[in-house]
Amino acid sequence: MLAKVLSSAVIGVDAYLVEVEVDIAQGLPAFVTVGLPETAVKESKERVKAAIKNSGYAFPDDRITVNLAPAHIKKEGTGFDLPMALGILAAGAILPHAVLERFLFLGELSLDGRIKAVAGSLPMALAAKQAGFQGIVVPHANRKEAAVVDGICVHGAQNLSQAVEFLRGREPLPAEQVDIDRLFTPLQCGHEDFAEVKGQEHVKRALEIAAAGGHNLLMIGPPGAGKTMLARRLPSILPPLTFEEAIETTKVYSVAGMLAREQALITERTFRSPHHTISDAGLIGGGALPRPGEVSLAHNGVLFLDELPEYKKHVLEVLRQPLEDGQVTISRASSSITYPARVMLVAAMNPCPCGYYGDPRHACRCSAKQIESYRAKISGPLLDRIDIHIEAPAVSYTDLVGERPAESSQTIRDRVVAARKIQVQRFRRTKMFCNAHMGNRHIKKHCAIDAATSRLLEAAIDRLGLSARALNRLLKISRTIADLAQAEEIAGLHVAEAIQYRGLDRPAALVN
Repeated sequence: MLAKVLSSAVIGVDAYLVEVEVDIAQGLPAFVTVGLPETAVKESKERVKAAIKNSGYAFPDDRITVNLAPAHIKKEGTGFDLPMALGILAAGAILPHAVLERFLFLGELSLDGRIKAVAGSLPMALAAKQAGFQGIVVPHANRKEAAVVDGICVHGAQNLSQAVEFLRGREPLPAEQVDIDRLFTPLQCGHEDFAEVKGQEHVKRALEIAAAGGHNLLMIGPPGAGKTMLARRLPSILPPLTFEEAIETTKVYSVAGMLAREQALITERTFRSPHHTISDAGLIGGGALPRPGEVSLAHNGVLFLDELPEYKKHVLEVLRQPLEDGQVTISRASSSITYPARVMLVAAMNPCPCGYYGDPRHACRCSAKQIESYRAKISGPLLDRIDIHIEAPAVSYTDLVGERPAESSQTIRDRVVAARKIQVQRFRRTKMFCNAHMGNRHIKKHCAIDAATSRLLEAAIDRLGLSARALNRLLKISRTIADLAQAEEIAGLHVAEAIQYRGLDRPAALVN
């Protein structure tokens, strides 16, 4: 007897359909899996056999052949257990073949027949919808994640018996419902707020500009200046995630198996802060079985690199392509996998190895050569991809004990959202959504300046030693500052403020 069950697997963050063909023929008892299965898939025969027996069904004492098509793609993971078991039961005339054609199945089986969670349920549900299936049967723990896909019935099964009886029409398995609007209801507590930060008003302004335009930012200051504290509050002023962005972000966490239990959707911008000992594969993704790295887990959110010069130089260099293209491509001999990586890079560093270069209250012990060597750990091409460089000096005693109230994150966020709305309208016919992503053609179109402002910009480049590559960065920052001011044209004061945020382009900024 031959039976066919539809399942799915993922490549990168997108799913593709897998046809699980099960053939039971007379012969010596055997269980053979073909179709390029990797180790976990090959081992599924033992789990499937035990789960079927312990669920009260007869396991055939014949030759069983399971083919996973398309056969030219390597199959990974444990999600084929459930479709294999259902295929065996259908081939043994326990399940009707017709009902199997209406659903897509995935799930890992335990030896007692329980269906355990698998990675990638969300992209698999999207694939099932696109293929026109009536519904999808997933592990009970994955039901909410898959149910955010509108237009397809998602049934969460707790064990093999429940799935079988549902398909035989003997036991109901209600379709899961998820209230998307409720998921996006903002939480009223648990957020870190800019109102808690004393002083550093100019750094807060730089972070507001970075949030409004999607610009990468580097903070330079002594230990204890509050760089990490400020960075951790950046997500609180970023615009809310759209549903499409939430789906993109959740897909990454889904395929990585990192969604929290019972979590349906990631509805807040992520904040990732990897330690400086991280490897290049950990940062951008990779490994024997390629997985998303930190830069992909921060997709549509913030990637914070504290103590930037402490990262290995070759690790930092692999960031150049993701920051430029918004995606990571991992190539292997047999395939190439692409993960999304559209992030805001926020980095922090000390001005020198001891941390006190330029600090009026602490003497710097570093030589000019040591400072130059320390700064040289950050290459020019990487620095070129960071729009804003801001100094974060130590906070004064007056600011620390002062009672002057600071602006809340919500107040700042309102201005950021208003600026982003202008940019969304500006780039409505493109795939861009913020000023940081403008190319030369868009800069020429949207960042026009008058003659007086042009002379100011020219003087800044000539007199302050700004590099030529800083010109486009200055114009993009100026455009964002103008958007925050609700101004249609870039004025001289906008450019003058932007010039302050390109400090590391000045040779004198490194060593006096």
